[in-house]
Amino acid sequence: MPRSWRVLKLGLFIPILLFLWSCQMENSLIFYPTSEMDGTPKELGLSYEDIYFTTEDGVKLNGWFIPSSEGEFTLLWFHGNAGNISHRLQNIRLLHEKVKTHIFIIDYRGYGRSEGRVSEAGTYQDAEAALHYLRTQRDIGLKRIVLFGRSLGAAVAVHLAVREDALALILESPFGSIREMAKVVFPFLPIGPFLRTQYDVLEKIKQARQPVLVLHGDQDDIVPFAQGKKVFEAAPEPKEFYTIRGANHNNTFVVGGDPYFSVLRSFIERAAARTPRDPS
Repeated sequence: MPRSWRVLKLGLFIPILLFLWSCQMENSLIFYPTSEMDGTPKELGLSYEDIYFTTEDGVKLNGWFIPSSEGEFTLLWFHGNAGNISHRLQNIRLLHEKVKTHIFIIDYRGYGRSEGRVSEAGTYQDAEAALHYLRTQRDIGLKRIVLFGRSLGAAVAVHLAVREDALALILESPFGSIREMAKVVFPFLPIGPFLRTQYDVLEKIKQARQPVLVLHGDQDDIVPFAQGKKVFEAAPEPKEFYTIRGANHNNTFVVGGDPYFSVLRSFIERAAARTPRDPS
């Protein structure tokens, strides 16, 4: 067989292998759910409600509602791709103490005590169900809800923000899209075109209707700082960017300290000041 034919066959075979590999490995590369719970807010001295609610497609989800005696607004929190809500306990405590909002944090399907199997479309349905719960079961108006997403959760929050109204949108350590992250994780392996999961934050955020705050650690070792800047640049006004100096991907709220929480609180207050009060 001529060498040119062997090269051609190899060139055709490699994309097929990449496609098959990405189909088999995609979910395990993106989602890292944990079912075992490591604790509850009660162990940190916080009162909370253990909430179960159901998505439109019939999946039963779990979340925690942590009320604040000083809270006027509710932070609807979408966490990152690993663990479950119990791995955010210290972060929950500090947000509750320093930002002084009610907090509703949920586990996506397949995470923690939530049923089902995780997928991109599933996380979007989970977010919509969480917002629906706040509106219908707790009678919280849209203009008193702040959408807060970290890492993969930022992609979920952006998707919800372009479909529903809210007081504000806070994105911490966001990435541009799964394809963008594939280039970071596998720089010499062109699997991006074969991935079915998109989470296209860069495209969707152009349609955001809320004030946007983007925060990113300048030493992020998982989602490059430049990704957060791209997301910020794509967002419409009004928007703000805050650099968490010295922070990597998982210690933003620790390294950021009081200035970090002050930025969150003042941003919410400014968003509220420019928004007509919701009577509900």
